[in-house]
Amino acid sequence: MEQGTIERDIHVNASPEVVFEVVSQPEHMREWWPDDARFESVAGAPGELVWRDTDTGETKTVALAVVEVDPPKRFSFRWCFTEPDRSGQALFVTFDLVPSGAGTLVRMTETGFRELGWEVAVLEEQYRDHENGWDHYMPRLGGYVARLVATP
Repeated sequence: MEQGTIERDIHVNASPEVVFEVVSQPEHMREWWPDDARFESVAGAPGELVWRDTDTGETKTVALAVVEVDPPKRFSFRWCFTEPDRSGQALFVTFDLVPSGAGTLVRMTETGFRELGWEVAVLEEQYRDHENGWDHYMPRLGGYVARLVATP
């Protein structure tokens, strides 16, 4: 298994402008992905994503740094840094938005797994965890967009 890139595509029935807001604004992002998101949608801005374990109440906070903001085409960020000060290697996530019929093709790409220097077992576990995560969250993105555009 290559374990270098995860790519997921989803088609949503909304304009790229609407979808861009959903993938790049914390108030929308927390509706389909993390429990909380804190960042400014500006290249270079630091931020964080927070997940809460509903069983234990524990939270996990992951630092991010916004890389590219190109409405309504692309939003990207780095996260899962090897150093707590957002330096060192990190995973790189890009949302590319392409008009498609009356909607938008959303292509999420996550790269950088091998560059983090993990041992093989850790790399395989993290890669699988992220694959499963995107398999769960990308349909949620689609569902949230559908609810958003259906709301008068």
